[in-house]
Amino acid sequence: MDIATIAGIIAGATVVAIAILLGGDVGTFVNVPSMLIVIGGGFAATVIRFPLKNVFLAFGLGAKVAFSHKHSDPKEMIDKIAELAELVRRDGPLALDNLEIEDPFLQKGAQFVADGYDPVFIQESLELERDQNLARLDEGQRIYKAIGDAAPAFGMIGTIVGLVQMLSNMEDPSTIGPAMAVALLTTLYGAVIANLIALPISDKLGTKGKITDVSTTLTIDGVMQLAAGKNPNLIREMLVAYLPEKARAQMAAAEVAALA
Repeated sequence: MDIATIAGIIAGATVVAIAILLGGDVGTFVNVPSMLIVIGGGFAATVIRFPLKNVFLAFGLGAKVAFSHKHSDPKEMIDKIAELAELVRRDGPLALDNLEIEDPFLQKGAQFVADGYDPVFIQESLELERDQNLARLDEGQRIYKAIGDAAPAFGMIGTIVGLVQMLSNMEDPSTIGPAMAVALLTTLYGAVIANLIALPISDKLGTKGKITDVSTTLTIDGVMQLAAGKNPNLIREMLVAYLPEKARAQMAAAEVAALA
């Protein structure tokens, strides 16, 4: 579970709820037609821009990325690849056959090496899987961004509709205040959906895409070095380029301490 996402949504919803409770009756802030305009209109605008199947897939992908936290540490990946390289150097590529590896992408690459596939095929296959995964994350990000754009827009549309209805019935001044409140609720709903749900998940998918790009590219480079039978130390030195500067310094310090 990603505690940050859950805590952020709960905190945001709590702030809004407290503001509502301090201001008066909760029922005043509930209006079904306003919800239908924002949710229905936002969904309709999104499926116009994207295939319906992709929209539903993006909902599941966004929920998975937002609420599940799967840590990917490049340093741990480098250590694992170097460990596999040492195994290959000692026992040959067949030592990787059916080896249990936690990361499924690395396991797939290691199995390719164990099966003796051509290096060109291995690289093309892994790069294709990486690119397809990144494409799904990118489309999911764009879909949530579209929802985040459409929800406030339809909130404004609902407000305009409510104002027109209010102004067309001005005979009873006592109804103007409540009617104005209902008209403004659509703007509230649109802003909450966009800024508390859709846009944060869109940004989360974008961040996930960047992390996935780095980790899978690192894995592909490592697998190709495994296929070439390179020295584990050489592989480690090559893959260190994927680490941030601080992590490189920490790894170098650890290696010096191990040799001392």
